[in-house]
Amino acid sequence: MSRVYNFSAGPSMLPEEVLKKAAAEMLDYEGSGQSVMEMSHRSKVFDSIIKGAEALLRELMNIPDNYKVLFLQGGASTQFAAIPLNFMNGSGKADYVITGQWAKKACAEAQKYGEVNIVASSADKTFSYIPKLDKSTFTPDADYFYICMNNTIYGTVYHELPDTGNVPLIADISSCFLSEPLDVTKFGMVYGGAQKNVAPAGLTICIIREDLLGKARDITPTMLNYQIQADNNSLYNTPPCYTIYICKLVLEWLKENGGLTAMQERNVKKAKLLYDYLDNSKMFHGTVVPEDRSLMNVPFVTDSDELNAKFVKEAEAAGLVNLKGHRTVGGMRASIYNAMPYEGVKALVEFMEKFEKENS
Repeated sequence: MSRVYNFSAGPSMLPEEVLKKAAAEMLDYEGSGQSVMEMSHRSKVFDSIIKGAEALLRELMNIPDNYKVLFLQGGASTQFAAIPLNFMNGSGKADYVITGQWAKKACAEAQKYGEVNIVASSADKTFSYIPKLDKSTFTPDADYFYICMNNTIYGTVYHELPDTGNVPLIADISSCFLSEPLDVTKFGMVYGGAQKNVAPAGLTICIIREDLLGKARDITPTMLNYQIQADNNSLYNTPPCYTIYICKLVLEWLKENGGLTAMQERNVKKAKLLYDYLDNSKMFHGTVVPEDRSLMNVPFVTDSDELNAKFVKEAEAAGLVNLKGHRTVGGMRASIYNAMPYEGVKALVEFMEKFEKENS
C-alpha cells in the first residue's frame, strides 16, 4: 500500500526523509552496533544526540544563552500543573486568555494553586476567534500571563502577542512549534508537545528564561521542578531517548530545507491554497474569522452532518486520512504541519472540488 496523506492533528506525519534515515539506522546508529532504542541515556553516544538536538534547536529558533532548553515527558498537559507550581509563587496570581480546550484546561489546573484572572475568552463563539485584549484588565502584579499560541482544535492563532510589560508571557506553542520564526525573547517560557511538528509522541520541549527558575513551591513533585530538570540537563531520569533522536533528525531536516523562514513560506503557500478554496466554495466553509486563521490547523464544515460524515469516509478511501474534526466541534479539520507537502494539500483541494460537484 502506498503512503497516504495524513491530516491528523497529532500524532502527525513526519518527513519521509526522517523516517527513511531512522529506518536505515534502526539496528546500528552511526557504527555503535546498537539501536538508539536500546542504548543507555548515560552513554557518550546518546549524549551527542541530546546535545546535538539542543544545539540545532537553539540555532533554528535563535534561542539566547539565558534560556534553558528542557526535553521532558508527560505531554504538554503535564505543564498545565508544572507552570503554576514553578512560577505562581510571588503574588500567587496569573492571567489566562481562554481560546480553546487546552487554554481552558491549563486555566482549570492553575486555579488549584492560586488566583487566576481570566482576561478574555472566545467561548461565546465556539473559540472561532482570538479575543481583543484590554490592558486595563491585566493583573499588574501577576506572576505570569498565559496563552495558547495556536489552537489545534479550533484553528486560531495569535498573530499579535499581548503586551504584558514586565509580567512574563508563557505560551503553549505545541501546534505551531517550528512552523515559522518566533522571537523567544518576548516570552518567559514557551513549551510544546512534540507530536505535531517536531517528533513522535512522548516528548515535551520547554524553553525557559533562567531568571524564572528556582522559585518552585515546596510541594512541587521532583519531576515537575524545572530547576531540577535544568540542573540535570533533562537527564534526572531516563528521558524519551528515541523520540529525542527523531527530534534531532527533524531539526536536521529543517536546517537542510532552509530553516524556519523557508518553512513559513512553504506553510503560507499550503494554507493559502486551502483557505482560498474554502472562501470560494458553495459547499464547504471555514469556521475561523479570517484574521485569526492558523497556518497549521484548518477546520471546515458543510451545512449537513450527514454530508460531513460522507466526505470524511470518501476522503479516507481516496488516501486522505484523519480529516474528521475534533469531537467537540464536528465537521472536518485538516492539519497541515511542516511535513505535509504542498502536493498533499493540492490533492485535498482537488478531492473537495470533485466531492462538491458530485454532491451539489
